[in-house]
Amino acid sequence: MSTSHERLAANRFTPGTFAPAPRPNGPAAMLAAQTRMELVLLLRNGEQLLLTMFIPITLLVGLTLLPIGDLGEARVERVLPAVMMVAVMSTAFTGQAIAVGFDRRYGALKRLGATALPKWGIIAGKSGAVALVVALQSILLGGIGLALGWRPEPVGLLLGAAVIALGTVTFATLGLLLGGTLRAEIVLALANIIWFVLLGIGSVVLAGDGLPDAVVHLARLVPSGALALALDAALRGSVDWLAVAILGAWAAVGGVLASRLFRFV
Repeated sequence: MSTSHERLAANRFTPGTFAPAPRPNGPAAMLAAQTRMELVLLLRNGEQLLLTMFIPITLLVGLTLLPIGDLGEARVERVLPAVMMVAVMSTAFTGQAIAVGFDRRYGALKRLGATALPKWGIIAGKSGAVALVVALQSILLGGIGLALGWRPEPVGLLLGAAVIALGTVTFATLGLLLGGTLRAEIVLALANIIWFVLLGIGSVVLAGDGLPDAVVHLARLVPSGALALALDAALRGSVDWLAVAILGAWAAVGGVLASRLFRFV
């Protein structure tokens, strides 16, 4: 018996004799493929493009050029933080929640869960695609802002990028929580309602000094208000530590709840 085993072992073909030689991809390759697929799906979706690109661009150009409200001389400096808040919230929260909800409804997440791609890879792929879209939004809106007269300091750009990253994480976790726990029809209605509510609260930046301090502090407790106020301060070269801490707290709470309650079906 041992002789036959030795003979079989000696007759085995050397690795690479036959092609193709299928083998599982590494985690990095699987994550890159999933992120690329999610990014393509995001950019091909007309409703997503409306939320992520056209609405923020229209708001930025319209509020800067049209004589709406008393926004001071440098209107673009007041408008841009609020518009960036809208862009991040639309992509990371509303768009992601709706996409995840309908992926669950049609069984797409269930089928992905049956593949070699781990659970963390599915969630990380969606989050990576959202981060890439937000980066594209930031570059596009920043370029339009420059064309409209926005002149930021380098330190403001660095602080703004850090705040945008934190805001993206915050709203992404909340979007995963909403889309991964409720039925798709409920997610669709609730995500849009929450978007409008958060938009109204986040627009506190546009009011400037016209609001009482109590109202501003209340708005700072909500993710959209905290992001708008933190961005407004960052782009001016300072840090609103309270708004940053509140964003971090929302991100932590959303992340913990999403990791425990997220369902693939």
